[in-house]
Amino acid sequence: MNQSSENQIAMNVAETQTALRKSEQAYWVVRQNHKIQLVPADGGKMNGHLAELDGDMLGYLPPLSAQSLGDPAFCQTYGTRWAYYTGAMANGIASEQLVIALGKAGLMGSFGAAGLGPDRVESAIHDIQDALGDAPYAFNLINSPSDPAAENRSAELYLKHQVRTVEASAYVDLTVPLVYYRVAGLARDGEGNIHAQNRVIAKLSRREVAKLFLQPAPADILNRLLEEGKITHAQAEMAQRMPIADDITVEADSGGHTDNRPLVCLMPGIVALRDELQAQYQYATEVRIGAGGGISTPEAALAAYMMGAAYIVTGSVNQACVEAGTSAHTRKLLAQAGMADVAMAPASDMFEMGVRVQVLKRGTLFPMRAQKLWEIYDTYHSWEEVPQAEREKLEKTIFKRSFAEIWDGTEAFFAQRDPRQNERAAKDPHHKMALVFRWYLGLSSRWSNGGEAGREMDYQIWCGPSMGAFNDWVRGSHLEQPENRQVVTVAQEILKGAAYLARLRSLNLMGVQVPALAAVYRPMGEGVAVTG
Repeated sequence: MNQSSENQIAMNVAETQTALRKSEQAYWVVRQNHKIQLVPADGGKMNGHLAELDGDMLGYLPPLSAQSLGDPAFCQTYGTRWAYYTGAMANGIASEQLVIALGKAGLMGSFGAAGLGPDRVESAIHDIQDALGDAPYAFNLINSPSDPAAENRSAELYLKHQVRTVEASAYVDLTVPLVYYRVAGLARDGEGNIHAQNRVIAKLSRREVAKLFLQPAPADILNRLLEEGKITHAQAEMAQRMPIADDITVEADSGGHTDNRPLVCLMPGIVALRDELQAQYQYATEVRIGAGGGISTPEAALAAYMMGAAYIVTGSVNQACVEAGTSAHTRKLLAQAGMADVAMAPASDMFEMGVRVQVLKRGTLFPMRAQKLWEIYDTYHSWEEVPQAEREKLEKTIFKRSFAEIWDGTEAFFAQRDPRQNERAAKDPHHKMALVFRWYLGLSSRWSNGGEAGREMDYQIWCGPSMGAFNDWVRGSHLEQPENRQVVTVAQEILKGAAYLARLRSLNLMGVQVPALAAVYRPMGEGVAVTG
């Protein structure tokens, strides 16, 4: 094919955009009278058509739609239209409404169960199952080092109500509840093949953690479950032939808990590890590797697929959608965010360990105030050691109530939830101070979700730089305004845009330089015009 500079002839922008958006239509790429034209092809058959084309043939542009991206096995496993799902956002930010909207559209969302009580999670299970039936959905199962009972309760609920897919997140090691959920769903079909009724999508960013999910369940945990009568000997035997995870989401720089790692460095290593362990264990079905973190535009989605992602996962961008369990004020702040408007701040669930989460810093003082609490905790062993002036300032500007009042409420909470925390606090004033500080860190996200008046500057809004990238992309379109952002529409535009750009790259490989105005996919809607 001729790839000379003669092919770098300006094409008609409107015609090019229209043609590339027709994802099911194939084209002959022809240079005719010093112009590049896309001529509709009949079924892609070449014989008998070349003579009909008046010009130099440059190549064939096959049809390519959003359904063509990623691994079709992912869609078959979860019953989705596209190799895509939306990740869990804690405290119900990934709400029932969000998951139901996606499920009705043939897409999967993971409900943000982390941080919610068992009654609230059980209610969500009923609502989602009643609304969706057999349509796709998932629930988050989060590792809870500070509250292992919560993780166990969640696993029990999922088994009780036959929640068949969980997104396992924040794990640094395998736990009994996670293995129990996985193994309790193992059975053999009529032909003797092992079938995993309970599917696990592991979300992680470390190679050593990926290795745990790519291997069979540990013998010590299986033996414990056998002794407790929670699994059968047949299930324990089957568990030795299956990996813990069906899918692994490689999570790059994202909102909330993150290692801030770049996907281009992280993903190849996890894929190589999967291939290594697949060769060792010879599983009947290979663990799929997907990508999440930093994906909010067609360019990012296509880049992930081109790196070999079986599927992609979006996160921060969905928090700004109308179905999310966030307040209108929070969605407005997210819709105004730029890529640099994020910061790392101490995490509530693992505060004492110094773990940090990525949050929005524009329009809120939470990152600075949370960091101040960490510095106080790291410097002093007890609240009484903190200088009087500093204590008064914290109570006035951050807590807006006295340390003693907060402790009274905290003590009452843990008396019901986990009395061991109170027992430890009675002996360790440093732990008592941590529990009070975690009161602020924990409530700040709930204030954001509920739109707590007077606490706007304390809103903790989990957010990665992808939010800013999305805002840049949709500026000038109907999606610029947060009230127009529906989670299904956002997914459609990202994926359709990725397919559009994939076809455009195919033209580039033929030596065709597409006009700049046509080389970028823009959401089609109010405020967006196709120009020639």
